[in-house]
Amino acid sequence: MQTLLRRSKHAGGAAVTPSWKYWLIGGLAVAVLAAAIYFPILRRRVKRAARLQQQSEEQARRELTQPIPINPSDPRVKAKVFWVSDAIDSTLAPVTVELPLSNDPALRSKQVLNTLLAGPVDAELRTLPPDASLLAFYLLPDGTAIADFSEALATSIPSGIVSEQLAVNSITRTLEANVPQVQRLKILIHGQEVETLAGHLDLAGTFVVNTKVAQEPAKPTPTPSGTDKPASPAAAAKARAAVPGTLTATRAPGKLAQAESRP
Repeated sequence: MQTLLRRSKHAGGAAVTPSWKYWLIGGLAVAVLAAAIYFPILRRRVKRAARLQQQSEEQARRELTQPIPINPSDPRVKAKVFWVSDAIDSTLAPVTVELPLSNDPALRSKQVLNTLLAGPVDAELRTLPPDASLLAFYLLPDGTAIADFSEALATSIPSGIVSEQLAVNSITRTLEANVPQVQRLKILIHGQEVETLAGHLDLAGTFVVNTKVAQEPAKPTPTPSGTDKPASPAAAAKARAAVPGTLTATRAPGKLAQAESRP
């Protein structure tokens, strides 16, 4: 009897076990399918949240580091900002942006450069890193401008002569199109002079901004007052006569003659 019971239990277990395996395999298949559908959606949401957080942090940092007051009375001007052309690679193209720009050259330069740093609608056409910011801008009386950028301009830009040249050209051409008072530009990184931007483009000197001024011929140096007319021959002779010459002996000194003896 016990033998029969054991056999029946064994047969029942053998009959039930395959069904549980099917259910388990089916459940795993459903879980894998759900994960395959949900994980890409989750990844996109995480990337979107990270991008929004980065943009908000970048905007907050710019507001703290470079507060640019906007005067409502400033006239709205159609400014030209130079970004990468969407038609030809590695070239710049002007984009017209209507902005309230100040009449002060230094403040006006800050406004257009911050617009350049903000980037175009298409992020692929930007020339400067999204995390770069303008720390300070000065304009000297001789037309030389000094632009101090954050370290991200040098560390986040793709290393290469093409990308570095595009970055600097976009800055100089944007200034040339909107601030004619700027003639030359000196770029600093976090208040310091650096040899290169990202290893290739030389930043030791200044960059020409106003090409019209650079192409003008140099003015002759004015002659100092009092030497406008050459001296006449007579005056030159008098001047030479007035200068004392070196004394020279006309003849060698002789010996003293011996005194004659008288008787």
